[in-house]
Amino acid sequence: MEDMTKISGSLIMFSFAYPQAIYRAKKIKLLVLDVDGVLTTGQLFIAPNGDILKPFNTLDGLGLKLLMQTGIQTAIITARNDAAVAFRAKQLGITHYLCDVHDKKIAYEQVQNIAGVTEEECAMIGDDVIDLPILVRCGLPIAVQNAHDFVKQYAQYITQKQGGMGAVREVCDFILFAQNNLERILNEYTQ
Repeated sequence: MEDMTKISGSLIMFSFAYPQAIYRAKKIKLLVLDVDGVLTTGQLFIAPNGDILKPFNTLDGLGLKLLMQTGIQTAIITARNDAAVAFRAKQLGITHYLCDVHDKKIAYEQVQNIAGVTEEECAMIGDDVIDLPILVRCGLPIAVQNAHDFVKQYAQYITQKQGGMGAVREVCDFILFAQNNLERILNEYTQ
């Protein structure tokens, strides 16, 4: 009985998700991420010398690594050119990293072509209107809990967690769940 409870835990975890979101998540081969407000809380800690420090969540990092283990590609598309983000992207093994982007639509099309995926095979996590050019085009548009209300109107999935506070991990787990990989991956840690 105890094992059944553990297995059904992820079913309960995602019981709030719309069936349409689960259906779309089954097709995902590329997860696109914004940074500020998604991978971070959106806060900028600026040192007296002008260096910017950003807090990243380790749960998000492991979630991305687990997702990539199943063959799903990852991309960061961000308007900023930030050494800390570049370092974190490299540290995590993010497949595609585009920074200093002024037109996210063009960057998204470039990543999509390089990755060799269709729009319905792409998911994007965003938090503000600058992310809408991707969110309105991708197969699974996702907004973090603390996203701008206008952005949430376009999301098929709104995270329970806030950006920088485990929202990316939640999405990774959700995609793994939809693709029937979550239980297997999590159970590997108990062997």
